Amino acid sequence: MQSPNNVEDVLRRAETPLMWVGAFTVASLALWLLYRLLSGIRIWVLGNGGLLSPKLGKWAVVTGATDGIGKSYAEELARRGFSMMLISRSQDKLDDVAKSLEHQFKVETRTIAVDFGRSDIYEKIDAGLAGLEIGVLVNNVGVSYSYPEYYLHIPDLDNFITYMINVNITSVCQMTRLVLPRMAERSTGVILNISSASGMYPVPLLTVYSASKAFVDFFSRGLQEEYRRQGIIIQSVLPFFVVTKMTRIKKPTFDKPTPERYVAAELSTVGLQSQTNGYFPHAVMGWITTKVVPINIVIFLGAAMNRVQRTGYLNRRRLREQKNGASLKSD
Repeated sequence: MQSPNNVEDVLRRAETPLMWVGAFTVASLALWLLYRLLSGIRIWVLGNGGLLSPKLGKWAVVTGATDGIGKSYAEELARRGFSMMLISRSQDKLDDVAKSLEHQFKVETRTIAVDFGRSDIYEKIDAGLAGLEIGVLVNNVGVSYSYPEYYLHIPDLDNFITYMINVNITSVCQMTRLVLPRMAERSTGVILNISSASGMYPVPLLTVYSASKAFVDFFSRGLQEEYRRQGIIIQSVLPFFVVTKMTRIKKPTFDKPTPERYVAAELSTVGLQSQTNGYFPHAVMGWITTKVVPINIVIFLGAAMNRVQRTGYLNRRRLREQKNGASLKSD
């Protein structure tokens, strides 16, 4: 058994090394916090808004360009001087947006009307893009569930799967296939792939949508590493809730911005983040749900929230059906 004097000698000899370990730990933590602070200021305060200009290429291409986030990207890029190629399903809506851009921003516009739910559309798109110097591609088109639902209970599941994969996954791969070679030839260009915060972790009852958006995120980050040395930026954009028809949110709040506000913030992160939530409150939410809260709790809470939404939707639908049935009987 060691005497008290021996114990004191051991502690005395260990005192200096332990002091240096503690000092190194505190200094490392301080430097890390300073780095995170300066990075946050660089991204969310100073931004990189001047990067996106027609110097990248005369034309910007936006899919899903007639509503929501896609329309706001088209408006913001047109404001910056890009000629706009708009691609969506409805020719009437495309014409309305194109006329608005031409009138507001005095830019040239072209349109291609296609249904991204089909897989035979890319020859037509390729022909429409022929000869254009494309500086920016925004792969925005996407679809979600009409309401949260268990996988085997999704109506017309076979066609649902095909349509969602075509719109959310195939469109991103094929549009990138058509545009990326032109950018690689000029060693410049930006591709923004609009994923979703739902792609950051599994979201039960929106499982197919969540998985499709996770694909977009992984696809974007992988391609960024492949082509960044050629001067091309490929960014994965993962928004939380934004006021759009898809989310059915009508009133903007601090954490649920308008598409215009979201896009203005997101474009300032291009070239600074290869994976971004695009908007500072969303970045905080992303940090909490991926770094602070255990993933199992995030999945559990997402499932609970979607079960509540599912029940509410089905109850409202049942009441509508009963009301319509009663109206038919009275007639």
